[in-house]
Amino acid sequence: MFAIVRTGGKQYRVAAGDKIAVEKIDGEAGDTVSLGDILLAGDGGEVKSADGLVVSAEIIAQTRGEKVIVFKKRRRHNYRRRNGHRQSLTLLRILAVGEAKKAAPKKEAAPKAEAAPATEAKAAAPAKEAPAKAAPAKEAAPKKVAAPKAEAAEKAAPAKKPAAKKAAPKKDA
Repeated sequence: MFAIVRTGGKQYRVAAGDKIAVEKIDGEAGDTVSLGDILLAGDGGEVKSADGLVVSAEIIAQTRGEKVIVFKKRRRHNYRRRNGHRQSLTLLRILAVGEAKKAAPKKEAAPKAEAAPATEAKAAAPAKEAPAKAAPAKEAAPKKVAAPKAEAAEKAAPAKKPAAKKAAPKKDA
């Protein structure tokens, strides 16, 4: 069975076992994602209804595409601009083209919600302690460093007298 899937503003014809490179999708290697925007589905020469179909895929890697050089020039105006671009891509392996499973997304969402409050509590505690430790060190260091520099400058260089002005030579007419 094949399907036409839209992701990242482009359309791809996919079947189980295919590998495709699409615009960046959030996730790490080994994660499973579902592509739900199915435009068309079919089996052989027959076109089937795309309602309720989902394409499941596994992320192989997060990578970047080939470098594209953009060069602009206007002749006889000394105008040249050179720029490069590498698109971020996600490599996907299509696992299955079939009906959506409603239970799987709910199970994935629950652990993420439970993990978030625990990480927030851990992150908040060290943040309170860090500024307290850093503040006394910053106050002590400038006092010690500033005083010796001022005293050393006064001892090393006595006050200089301004230079006397010389009279301009008289011109004979």
